[in-house]
Amino acid sequence: MRGFIQYFIKYPIAANLLMVGLLILGVVGFMNMKTTFFPETPSRIINIQIVYPGASPEEIEEGIINKIEDNLKGLTGVERFTSVSRENSGSVIVEVLQEYDADIIIQDVKNAVDRISSFPVGMEPPVIYKQETLGRALSFSISGDVDLATLKRYARTVEDDLL
Repeated sequence: MRGFIQYFIKYPIAANLLMVGLLILGVVGFMNMKTTFFPETPSRIINIQIVYPGASPEEIEEGIINKIEDNLKGLTGVERFTSVSRENSGSVIVEVLQEYDADIIIQDVKNAVDRISSFPVGMEPPVIYKQETLGRALSFSISGDVDLATLKRYARTVEDDLL
């Protein structure tokens, strides 16, 4: 290390050339850097849509969604799943772990749903697809043992800080 420094002390023009070279490489690297305001990120969300005309949310939960969730529990690459039951329909949202490819996991999800043979009569076949765009970069929730007005005030403060 000492010889390196002594060399540049002895030859200051070499030090200046090295500095100019690094500066030029930095400018070239900066100009070639790709930036986007909304970067493309691969989707990690798989949706399973269920339609069962005339069914109550309880019937959809007990007759369809619980069976789907039971089959999804053992899948590798699934971070978590959440479900919603509504009148005549329901959905299961599957989140894929970051290190797994959602295009491969969707096939595993389809196979898991196809293995279910005891769906109710009259139910339409489940529609399984990868959600292509999320539409937002960040979502958050605030909760606590305070009233709604206080929570809203905290949420506005966080929103203002982020923007």
